[in-house]
Amino acid sequence: MSDIKLRPEPHTGEDEVREGIELLFFAYRDFIAEPDAILARYGFGRAHHRVIHFVGRHPQMTVSELLSILQITKQSLSRVLGELVQQGFIVQRPGPHDRRQRLLELTAAGRALEREVSAPQRARVAAAFRQAGAGAVDGFRKVLLAIIADVGDRRRFERGGRDKR
Repeated sequence: MSDIKLRPEPHTGEDEVREGIELLFFAYRDFIAEPDAILARYGFGRAHHRVIHFVGRHPQMTVSELLSILQITKQSLSRVLGELVQQGFIVQRPGPHDRRQRLLELTAAGRALEREVSAPQRARVAAAFRQAGAGAVDGFRKVLLAIIADVGDRRRFERGGRDKR
């Protein structure tokens, strides 16, 4: 009989899990530090950043879709969105078939702000990906997907022909 090679157990010991959590905290702190400083110059915070990010990634998304992604109250989104609209970073237009629907899109100023805020994050992630290598990047992606609780949210990132909304 041939030897059967067993795959090693994944790193799920208490110490590895706690270290993973701690690494997420430190990574998030450093990932968000530069954008926080940029946003502060505009009087904006992380909620503004998330709205700008998702509206930039998904032009013509509805307010309802944005609420679903952010999982915040309508009141919270209304405040943040109102500031971004008032200051000329986002426009809201009625839907083509349902005039009650509000479609969101970044203005030229909004696109510039999104690029400015995301540039340090894109550079940081790209450098980390290069340093870690393709296998690690694939593993990182799998870990993050497994952390996401909502199946619908995970489906947003299925490979091949995906609708990112």
